Order: sequence, then structure tokens, then C-alpha cells
Amino acid sequence: MPKIHLLPADDATNGWLKRLPLRQPKPSLQGRITADWLVIGAGFAGLAAARRLAENRPGDHIVLLDARSVGDGASGRNSGFAIDLPHHASGDLRHLDGARRALRLNRMSVDYLDQIVTTQGIDCQWSRQGQIMAASAVLGERQLAHFRTMLEALDEPYEVLDQDALKTLLGTPFYQMAVRTPGTVLMQPVALVRGLADTLSANVTLHENSAVTSIEYGDAIVATTTHGEVRADKLVLCVDGFAPQFDIYRSRLFGLRIFASITRPLTEAERQGLGTAREWGVLPAARFGGGTLRYTQDGRILLRSSYRYRPSMQADAGTNARVALIHRRKFGERFPQLRHVPFEATWSGFLCLSQNLAPGFGQHRANVFSAVCQNGVGVTKGTQSGVLIADLACGIDNPLIADMAAQGQPNKLPPEPFLGLGVRANLLWQGWRARSER
Repeated sequence: MPKIHLLPADDATNGWLKRLPLRQPKPSLQGRITADWLVIGAGFAGLAAARRLAENRPGDHIVLLDARSVGDGASGRNSGFAIDLPHHASGDLRHLDGARRALRLNRMSVDYLDQIVTTQGIDCQWSRQGQIMAASAVLGERQLAHFRTMLEALDEPYEVLDQDALKTLLGTPFYQMAVRTPGTVLMQPVALVRGLADTLSANVTLHENSAVTSIEYGDAIVATTTHGEVRADKLVLCVDGFAPQFDIYRSRLFGLRIFASITRPLTEAERQGLGTAREWGVLPAARFGGGTLRYTQDGRILLRSSYRYRPSMQADAGTNARVALIHRRKFGERFPQLRHVPFEATWSGFLCLSQNLAPGFGQHRANVFSAVCQNGVGVTKGTQSGVLIADLACGIDNPLIADMAAQGQPNKLPPEPFLGLGVRANLLWQGWRARSER
């Protein structure tokens, strides 16, 4: 019977929460209950899995447990991109089949979320603005050339923006070149996650602040929390980097913390001096280079950059404060006219990764399934893995399941301290390599 000792421990610094109304969490689990299905983890994968199970099995009872309040964890700490394209696609056309698979999977996710947001009226600043992949130096421009090669092979539309066009659009001369594509959706991630949770079907029971402390596998699944117990016929595990504690993907997953800062809303005068676009999302062309930027519908600028290896998966205020100084420098380099604008918050979120970037998707026992490890693209990859693991568990013949399976399984990792040494060395190398992108 696996005991779960390491629980989510994100702090209360998430800047996406600053201007949202208070939400009353669903009651925590109390006492013993039974269900047909148990889903653990209410991020994008868990919410999609619970919703899809309810669609597939309307007569079944699905219980969804989360260790925290919905939106407080990694799913509410990202930059708010639902990316439809293969992320950082290589220009190597030998990878074209994989890019096509990613395109099918990502677009299914975006369309699935779009339908829910529209039909349920979820107020989350959902906007198909597309994405701008930008470069400030030679390394990024080289990666943009690879990206364009892949887009052309996929017959995908794009627009090249030079420095003058970017300055007009974004209000900064920092970037030398960019490629803009139309399909990515921007949103307020906490508002989206909350909306998905609050519009689940009647046959789904969500219990928040109900961390699982032990689990028993057998003909029935028994999950124990501090104040309750769930006995279910089948389990879908959507706990991302916490999966090894459940005896799944041991020594195959590792975690990074990535940091973000967000400003207060700009004044109208500040917005007038920024650029012509009233909302945008910028991704760095060079991985680990520069950072991700968002200009939100409510007039705030978000900057996300800086990675730290955190096997404990814990957040800490000291690192947040040090990273905030890095973010101030990067913000000032991009928007010198806004150097006076303060950050409302600096926070971090947990990324679960595999060495070969494969998802932790599949069946482990007759009644145990997993949809974990989204490799830093949580909105779309989490949604697709949740939908498709529910179809797989219900025996539904969805052709996209084959696309998921074709991505393989996470590789086995070396033990500590070698893993930590390798990850930290790689982060240093990638940072040095992308230093020109700042």
C-alpha cells in the first residue's frame, strides 16, 4: 500500500488570483464513500478525464479529488496559452509524422475546451489571438527558420514580423524577428480551471483540499485522505510529478519550478504608449532563452522565465525574491518606458518532465490508468491526455489514442545525485547557449 508523503505545497503568491473574485471550494472528503470511478488530481488532465468519463458513462458515479483548491496548483500557474501547434518544432522533416500527431492532439484539446467555454459561458478571457514566437538574436532567428520549415511542411499559415512591425504591435524594439500563427488561444488560466471545475456533470463529485495519503490497489481501489476514504472500481491518476509516490513511473519523471511575475494593470496613458495590440502572447524562439510574455485583456504584462531544479517540488519565498530581480531586469530591457510599473506578484509553478518528452499515459493494472507528465504544455497536453485516457479506460475506439501511444513512454532516469547534477548542468548549458536572447 503506497504511502504518499510528499504533497503539493505551492505558496499563496499566484498573481493570476489577485483580481479574481473569491471562490468557495467544494467540501473536502469526509467519511467513507463508494464510486464507480476515482480520478485523483483536478488540473487540466483530471478535469478533462472526469468530464469525459461522465459523458461516456452517464450512469456511473465519478469522484474527483484534489489536494488543494482548484486553480491553486500548477494548472493555474502557467502563462495562459492553449497552444495548437507542435511546441518548439524542429526543422528536421524526419519528425514530420510526430508534428502531425501533435497538431491533431493539440487541436482536439483546443476545440474541446472552446466548446466547453462557449456552451458553459466560462468567463476566462478566452481569446483566439494566436501566438508570436519571437527572437532577439541569432540563435532565436535560427530556431525561427526551423519553425518556418516545419510550418510550411505542415501547410500551416504564418506571418513573419520584422523589428519595426513588432515595435508597432507590442510597443518594444527588443525583438528582431517573429513568426505569428493564428490558432493558439490565450486565457486567464485560474479562471478557466475554476470554470471547468464548477461546470462538471451532476454525476461527478469534486472534493477539494482532500490530499490522498495512501492508496491500495486490488479488485477495488481504496484511497485514504485525512478525513475520509474512497472505494472505487477504477482509478485514473492525474497527479503529474507526484505519480511516482503512487508506484507509477518511478525513476522516470523529474520536476522543475518555473517563475513568473505580473504587473499591476497599466494606466490608460501607459497602454497608449505600449503598442497597437490590446492583447498578445509572445513565446521565445530559443528554448530557455528570454522568456514568455503576455499582455492581458485587463492590461497587465506577465513575464515568465527562470528554471530551478526542485526534487522536493516545494516553493520558497527566498527564490521568488531573487528571481523577481531577474524579472525586473528583463522587463526593463523590453519595456524601458514602463520601468516604473511595479509587479503585483512573483510566483512559481511546478513542471513535470520526462527525459524523452514522452507523456505518462496508459494503463498500469486492469483498473488503473494514468494521464501525467505534460512536459510544460499543460493546457493542451493535459486536456488531450485526460480526454483520451477516459476513452481508453471506457474501451472507446478513439483514433487519437494511437497518436498518444505513438509518443512512447518516459525513459528511465539515473538515480540521485546523478540526476540532479545532470539536470542542473543542462540548465546551465541551455542558459549559457541562449544568453544572447536574454
